[in-house]
Amino acid sequence: MNQDAEFGFEELQEELQKEILAEARKLYTDIVIDHAMNPRNAGEMNDADGYGQALGSCGDDMEIWLRVKNGTISEAKFWTNGCSTTIASGSVITEMAKGRPVMEAQKISQQDVLRALDGLPEEHQHCATLAANAMKGAVKDYIALKREPWKRNYQRR
Repeated sequence: MNQDAEFGFEELQEELQKEILAEARKLYTDIVIDHAMNPRNAGEMNDADGYGQALGSCGDDMEIWLRVKNGTISEAKFWTNGCSTTIASGSVITEMAKGRPVMEAQKISQQDVLRALDGLPEEHQHCATLAANAMKGAVKDYIALKREPWKRNYQRR
């Protein structure tokens, strides 16, 4: 391939990326786009203090892991097989949970996630519910393991 053809391809690629981003901005806020394209806290966590998993109405799946120190969430991670709005929801809820007392993190609702993302289109609001349900599951798991720590030895994560 000659240099002129290569330069044309790079320009075309750049132009397409700009067009895609312009179309996304018609539907999503800059916060949603940022968290979807640059997710925070993505990945799994070994030896988590709490783990939750939830299945969304659309079939997306989300997992959340928590590390807790002195009753406060010090680290939170998520993983999903979902769409960009599910990724953004997982990213933002883990950011919201860090530094909060565990019982306060359990109260993070769909509406809290939607507010943090500055809204989602109606057809994607269930993604915020998915994130909130996964967080509630992780907190519930943390509480159960704190009461009966021996169960940790019998869990697969």
